Amino acid sequence: MGDRGAGHAAPTPLEEIASRISDLSKWREIFSFRGLEINSRTHQQGRSSAGHGAPGAGESPGSQPPCTVPQPLLLPQSAGGRPISPDTAMRLQQLLFGNTAPLFSCEWAAAHFRFRPPHSDLAYALQAGQGGTRAILAAVQAHIISYLLFTRETECTHLERLCRVGRREQGQALATALAETLWAAGGGGRAVVCLVTAPITTMPREGYRASSLAERIRLFEFSEKAAAQGFISDHIDCFQGEGSHGVILFLYSLLFSRTFERVQEDLGDTAPLLNISSGNVTCTEAVLSLLLTGRASPRQLGGGREPEPGAGHGGGEARRQRGPVGFLRWERAPPERQVSPGLRTPRLPVWLCSLSGRHGVLFGTDSRLLSDWKCERVFHLYFYSGQQEQTQTARLTIDTHSHHWEEAQREGPCSPGKRRPALEMAIRTKWAGATVSWNGTDPFY
Repeated sequence: MGDRGAGHAAPTPLEEIASRISDLSKWREIFSFRGLEINSRTHQQGRSSAGHGAPGAGESPGSQPPCTVPQPLLLPQSAGGRPISPDTAMRLQQLLFGNTAPLFSCEWAAAHFRFRPPHSDLAYALQAGQGGTRAILAAVQAHIISYLLFTRETECTHLERLCRVGRREQGQALATALAETLWAAGGGGRAVVCLVTAPITTMPREGYRASSLAERIRLFEFSEKAAAQGFISDHIDCFQGEGSHGVILFLYSLLFSRTFERVQEDLGDTAPLLNISSGNVTCTEAVLSLLLTGRASPRQLGGGREPEPGAGHGGGEARRQRGPVGFLRWERAPPERQVSPGLRTPRLPVWLCSLSGRHGVLFGTDSRLLSDWKCERVFHLYFYSGQQEQTQTARLTIDTHSHHWEEAQREGPCSPGKRRPALEMAIRTKWAGATVSWNGTDPFY
């Protein structure tokens, strides 16, 4: 042992410290390139969140470290685009938050478009996450399903088209859905994509100031939908990567595609696009309207003020007003507002559902369902709630020719006071009096 080490002098303490600093710098560069940030705050946050208790339990508010946001994926300086002015950033925040302080929650800052594992029963599905971003994720999910089922060329049929999706196809589906939505917001003539160009690594525990991100984005404008879709596809990690702020960037892209002036016209005297209550940031129906119709007007979703599609015109005009994705709503608290016929009957059987404030996607696999009345007697619909505990797509059987007295007899004499699942009630806003069988799945919502 002594002879083997005789030719190598032991390093001095100073040399050992220098070597360790060199190794630390090397690993810091590697993690920085990967979009991660290593510091004591990250370590402390990881330890404090290891349990599942309420945030701040047993600690004073001032003793908790700030939330740590992973460094977003950044564009190279040669990517082009144009920055936004401070005045534009201020107008953006006013549209979103009104006169309140522009503050996104931690859930919004962390939200991005993340799929379930590829080649699985839910390979088509986005993880909905928590908080107010679920409405946006569910709306994009509806467009993804529409593309995978009815647009994409594949030999697979029915649900196989959704289950046999690989990672590359997931990215393509997301890029297509985002581009379609932005193009509709731009009136069919433009799309604007917002991407981050400077890092943001930490934020205070109570939330995330929207202006911190708005001042670091660049705008990329396209006059052709194919070009916009290709650009999004090339930069898809900027929307689906961890730390990408993908949901916020997509919301910004929607507003820039629509233009602030047209968004303000759509809103009229209504409240701003986002609601803030008890620290929670949620989407208004104006945001849902923008995602589904290209206009940020809650009247587009219903309420009795909009004219009937095709009023004063033939059936062809009414058909042209039907969108690619529909909308169904059910609220426990009256008054129940009726969704416009054009959204209850979209061109394809895919609906974003708002069920007592929670959002999911209802869809059929037969493209003829809404165009051939013979297909609407007894048929199957599928539902994805976005909740983490859902491991398979729920399959429902809809019977539009059932007899009410038979259903009442099965439910028993106390059935009039029985509350039905909100999803069933939403389905009945489209097919009045239909019965819904869950085929062994425990009803939810």
